[in-house]
Amino acid sequence: MAFHRFYETWFDNLHLLVDQLTQAPKPPTTQDHHHLLHQLVQKTMGHYAEYYRVKSLAAKQDVLSVFAAPWSTSLERSLHWIGGWRPTTAFHLVYTESSIMFESQIMDILRGVRTGDLGDLSPGQFRRVSELQCDTVREENAITNELSEWQDGASDMLGNLCGNIDEKIEGLGRALEKADDLRLRTLRNVVEILTPQQAVQFLVAAAELQFGVHAWGLNHDRRRSNK
Repeated sequence: MAFHRFYETWFDNLHLLVDQLTQAPKPPTTQDHHHLLHQLVQKTMGHYAEYYRVKSLAAKQDVLSVFAAPWSTSLERSLHWIGGWRPTTAFHLVYTESSIMFESQIMDILRGVRTGDLGDLSPGQFRRVSELQCDTVREENAITNELSEWQDGASDMLGNLCGNIDEKIEGLGRALEKADDLRLRTLRNVVEILTPQQAVQFLVAAAELQFGVHAWGLNHDRRRSNK
């Protein structure tokens, strides 16, 4: 319950951060603007890091409750991968936002006008994003396999509840810890590849996706409870 309260406050503060990100000057026209964007990106990344820090503490107290995520909607839980969002979602978001912005500004880009946003990713940035995606997929698969092995051992756990239940639960906690570490590292590595302007756009898009899924989930749960 303590983490539930933390999450509600954290989620409200994420809304405030996104308001700051969307109000920042784009494109940045002065060095001060560049510095402001950099500060906002670092502040947002710190906000995500704090979430995973507190979540890790909560998981050490009760990993099963953290896995169940009662603070999330039914829709959000249906999309979870090992207690949260799938890290490779970040790359789909980069490619989608880049494609949308590129198409909306294609005439300017063909005339050689550099927009500096996600629609203007350089070949080097695309290469680094692609390489990072491959590495992330490999780590995702390894953690998924680890969880599958844990689940395969569930029958043994049920047959010997008094003997190794604590050890089994600790294994689940380790899988969650690795998944959350990959989630945060993926965000950090993507942001590191992008310019401050691009990072702002990526973080806004990621948060808006989170807000949208949460709102859809709330509406669905309310309709279901009213039946």
